[in-house]
Amino acid sequence: MHVCIFEDEHYINFEPLVYPRPVYDLVCGINSLREKISRAFPKAKIILHCRKYLEEIVKLENPGITVNNFPGEDILFINGRVIADSNLNQILSKKFTGEKVFTSGNNTVAAILSADSVNKLRKQSDDTIHSSFFSSFAAEEIKVNCANYIWDLIYLNGNELRNDIKHLIRQKKLKKADRKKYKGVHFLDQKNIYINKNVGIKPGVVIDASNGPVYIDNNVLISSNAVIEGPVYIGEGTKIKSFASIYSNVSIGKICKIGGEVEDSIIHSYTNKQHPGFLGHSYLGSWINIGADTNCSDLQNNYGTVKVQINGRHIDSGKQFLGLIMGDHTKTAINTMFNTGTVAGFSANIFGAGFPPKYIPSFGWGGSESLKLYKISKALETAKTVFGRREVLFEGKDEKLFEKIFELTQKDREIRGF
Repeated sequence: MHVCIFEDEHYINFEPLVYPRPVYDLVCGINSLREKISRAFPKAKIILHCRKYLEEIVKLENPGITVNNFPGEDILFINGRVIADSNLNQILSKKFTGEKVFTSGNNTVAAILSADSVNKLRKQSDDTIHSSFFSSFAAEEIKVNCANYIWDLIYLNGNELRNDIKHLIRQKKLKKADRKKYKGVHFLDQKNIYINKNVGIKPGVVIDASNGPVYIDNNVLISSNAVIEGPVYIGEGTKIKSFASIYSNVSIGKICKIGGEVEDSIIHSYTNKQHPGFLGHSYLGSWINIGADTNCSDLQNNYGTVKVQINGRHIDSGKQFLGLIMGDHTKTAINTMFNTGTVAGFSANIFGAGFPPKYIPSFGWGGSESLKLYKISKALETAKTVFGRREVLFEGKDEKLFEKIFELTQKDREIRGF
């Protein structure tokens, strides 16, 4: 079977996180949405569909996998916004009776198409596979989680941490913590704590798995007096600073530095938030640096639901708790304060007294007093320096991606006068 993981027109609801990546490369739990779908179909030949400007990067990051090219045969299409359970294969395979579309609420979550229909789809020139393409096929409602906005991933993160850890346990890829190896470290509910190779944990650290599992990946260093309460995942090579408080439902990618107070948040790889300050119910991309004593509010004083600006629209999230949504390569100065439901774009530089606007465009420079253009030449210069500090090569593909995102977000800045 061929399984195509695709982007539909609703990917834009996940801006700014989707500017440098397909929607299915967003993380929820330990793994990306793509990885969850792929593991539900272990014997399938995976095809990835993405926007054209991301094609080169997706190919480089997924060697051996077909990208944006459909073979002339039946294909099972799965929406990249699906948060797949391990039984997704079983749910769908029982219903393969000719061409059919599977929906969940207002979302097209999957479709089995014949070679003829795939050929019609191949002739479309759109960057995404629009949901209207599936409207002529017989549809059946199934129960599958499908994210509509970035906060859906934040709120499902705790459950997905548990699911991903269960999967790793079944694959026998996890090793339980050895209390004898870590003198002066306090383990609560040790049977739910998993520690990989070459992990350093200093005396005074408390790891509490009473309310959910904790998984600490290879080469992590946790400094003295940090507190970690599961469910939590700490990615390979990450450093947790002294006196950090990592509360439940937190996912941290590889090669990060994390300090201060973090709860109910997802942090992609190569991002630093290593100083005091609060981050809650938030989603951060990669290559971000959060300045010392930066704080985000995730609860309004009136305890109302938080409104967010996404894709030019003001949307009521329906959530009482929602903090910061920040795109890749964005930086904050010391003592920066973010209001509930703030969205900061790709490669912005945020500083100054008071609360900055609740929406900061990509390549924005400034804060509450004014916002102007962060010149792309300067942004590229900084990105190259940051990559070099992590011994990662900033290549031509990365520069092209910056330039494309700058172009895509130009109109958004023009609306705001810069």
